[in-house]
Amino acid sequence: MAKILSQDEIDALLTTVASGDVDMDDSSSDVDELLRPVVAYDFKHPNRVSKDQIRTMESLHDNFAGHFGSSLSAMMRAVVDVELVSVDQITFSEFIMSLVSPSCTYTFTAEPLEGACVLDISPNLTFSFVERLFGGSGKIIEAERELTGIERTILAKIAKNLFLDLETAWEHIVPIDVKQQSFESNPQFVQVVPPGETVVVVSFQLKLFKTSGLLSICYPYVSLEGIINKLSAQNWIDSTKKKIGENDRETNENNLMRTNAEVTASLGEAGLTVREFLSVHIGDIIPLNRLIHQPIELKLAGKTKFRGAPGLSGKKKACQIVEVVDELQGEK
Repeated sequence: MAKILSQDEIDALLTTVASGDVDMDDSSSDVDELLRPVVAYDFKHPNRVSKDQIRTMESLHDNFAGHFGSSLSAMMRAVVDVELVSVDQITFSEFIMSLVSPSCTYTFTAEPLEGACVLDISPNLTFSFVERLFGGSGKIIEAERELTGIERTILAKIAKNLFLDLETAWEHIVPIDVKQQSFESNPQFVQVVPPGETVVVVSFQLKLFKTSGLLSICYPYVSLEGIINKLSAQNWIDSTKKKIGENDRETNENNLMRTNAEVTASLGEAGLTVREFLSVHIGDIIPLNRLIHQPIELKLAGKTKFRGAPGLSGKKKACQIVEVVDELQGEK
């Protein structure tokens, strides 16, 4: 537990610092507790996305990692671990310089987000995915070459699944429509924004058997600017609760749809005294309170829900619904 200084101790410490008698190499615990590490701030490249918004991006893509890990495991017929590593705010030139060449880089749009975003998959991962999908054991393959046409087709299927899971993850913030634009093997040819533009880079660590590598998604700030106000922790919590509520409602509706309910058709009613009832014989006719051309009532749990016309369906008695009773109207 940190030591709390008294007012006298604070005044004495400030006096010592002001007089210049304090030794910066002194390992005094009181001085160490007050000294804080100096963090350099680059005024040319200020942080345009707040820490709260970065945390929301982390929550969003942590959810994406779970979905993509499941779909990728099913596709590879093996366990693929997808773990969120970091969400960093850097310049676009720094992101491009961090990529290797030849690479597996896609550009894509995500309407209503403006501009284009970038997806990069580590080369050692791409070759392991291709080797596994062609029936291999997922062994480590180190090759420095561009992908062939067949290999690019295989990777395009993986990217398609990734984009679908990305759409699912973004539903909590804003519904997006992801569409692939281009494929590049040389990251230097990827120029979606100026080099000095701020971007948010989301990095994932993927593991397949003994192979591991990075997968990165780059969002330019211009793409996030239109929905930046929605990237708040409170908005994320509210949207998650709303999604859970909708799922609960859908689940309850599906359960209720399978519930058996008794439906009765009332042809009409007649009132008899006890004396009249005791004198009824075979062949007697009891008139009902409903004319033959009038629709009959169909009741569900004792409440009138429909009106219909009696008849036959094959060899079975049936009733054709001709009217739905308004719930506000109720029984007549």
